[in-house]
Amino acid sequence: MNKPHHITLAEGKKIYFSSDNHLGAPTPEASKPREKKFVAWLDEIKDDAAAIFLLGDLFDFWFEYKTVVPKGFTRTLGKLAELTDSGIPVYFFVGNHDLWMKDYFKTELNIPVFHKPQEFSFNDKTFFIGHGDGLGPKDKGYKRMKKVFTNPFFKWLFKWMHPDIGIRIGQYMSVKNKMISGDDDAKFLGEANEWLAQYAKRKLEDKHRDFFIFGHRHLPLEIDLNETSKYINLGDWIQYYTYGVFDGTSFELKKYK
Repeated sequence: MNKPHHITLAEGKKIYFSSDNHLGAPTPEASKPREKKFVAWLDEIKDDAAAIFLLGDLFDFWFEYKTVVPKGFTRTLGKLAELTDSGIPVYFFVGNHDLWMKDYFKTELNIPVFHKPQEFSFNDKTFFIGHGDGLGPKDKGYKRMKKVFTNPFFKWLFKWMHPDIGIRIGQYMSVKNKMISGDDDAKFLGEANEWLAQYAKRKLEDKHRDFFIFGHRHLPLEIDLNETSKYINLGDWIQYYTYGVFDGTSFELKKYK
């Protein structure tokens, strides 16, 4: 793990976290009200946001060809461009639905893209942040699929498929195949069986972190790992419309109106 990224919060500023919008599912038309709601939230937090973290699966399917990206999501992309142009840093962590993201966000939106969990420090608090897919002792079906999806030869073959065909296939698989989606078991398993909490506890054996922030589970969760460390799952923007906010001292899960 590289040296933690550091952000110092000015007085009155906050760090915001969001995950699992799955824009485009089950259809672009059906997801548009959710997209408008998300964009409204981004607009509301811009005045006191020191930084915004998007923890993956913003899209239900995303693949970057050399000169082509999936059609749509104009409101979201435009709002993100507005935020970064105004000086608010935005950080993106790929999820299992948008893991084929490359440099489009960095080039067009000035948003760095992370493919693995990262450590950040905000004031004097340390954070371990990632989407959460493929971590911990379970999620075995997705781990098998990820090996295929991230294989360079498989990506090379998919790239040579015409975008109209490739994107349609990808969208169909994302919506229909629960093994790929990773959300067929989005129910609370109990603190002892939540595998991302188990993963966080093992990470604590090597180094202290105050907060572990993940998405992927589609469940808003707060679990105390010990007296000083906490695991947070951000939920989603499909059923719960939840997000996280850190004010420099404490972290809180909130529900958007």
